[in-house]
Amino acid sequence: MNEIKDVVRDGMTIAVGGFGLSGIPSDLIEAVRDSGVTGLTIVSNNMGVDGKGLGLLLENRQVTKVVASYVGENKLFARQYLDGVLDVEFTPQGTLAERLRAGGAGIPAFYTRTGVGTAVAEGKPTAEFDGVTYVQERGIVADLALVHAHTGDAHGNLRYRLAARNFNPVVATCGRITIAEVEHLVDAVDPELVHTPGVYVTHVVRASDRVKDIEQRTTRPRPDGTAAPREGASA
Repeated sequence: MNEIKDVVRDGMTIAVGGFGLSGIPSDLIEAVRDSGVTGLTIVSNNMGVDGKGLGLLLENRQVTKVVASYVGENKLFARQYLDGVLDVEFTPQGTLAERLRAGGAGIPAFYTRTGVGTAVAEGKPTAEFDGVTYVQERGIVADLALVHAHTGDAHGNLRYRLAARNFNPVVATCGRITIAEVEHLVDAVDPELVHTPGVYVTHVVRASDRVKDIEQRTTRPRPDGTAAPREGASA
């Protein structure tokens, strides 16, 4: 995939949309893996699961640092962290979303109550507002942002579907270069339905047709007592 090959380099920071395996840019992640670049800092809610999503980059030893809110579902991620192979910066989930949004909005830093008095706030400036202590968090600007959308057009306007919207909109805004893979490439997304305006998106590629994996498939009983699959998130 030339869009990836032309921009990736060793040591860059890459922000990646998705939540678990829902709404992840699978084709773009695989293109980064195939590029062979190393020393990457990955900013994402989590690192997929073993053998899928961003877990592929961990398996290929291409990542040296992760900024994330969650390490569950991926044994290799946890093992590399505990073995000291991987530097992990834990960030509360809402704070991570706001750091990405702030970076995309040109806001260098902001204050939040989340994490005050915990390890999250260690080494960070604090300030008092109206008698309450807040910790300063920095906005995130990534060298490259990778997102997945349900629908997009050649101008870069994107629309996400259901739970697969998750972190994709804020990730799309924070990249110096943003590449979006879309399931349906149309002539123009209805302006009233645009989630991410094309001004944020550098390249749009068509996503391959693939099965959308679910980390943990759960069931609920039907009225007749039989089990039915729970409706999964889809891009």
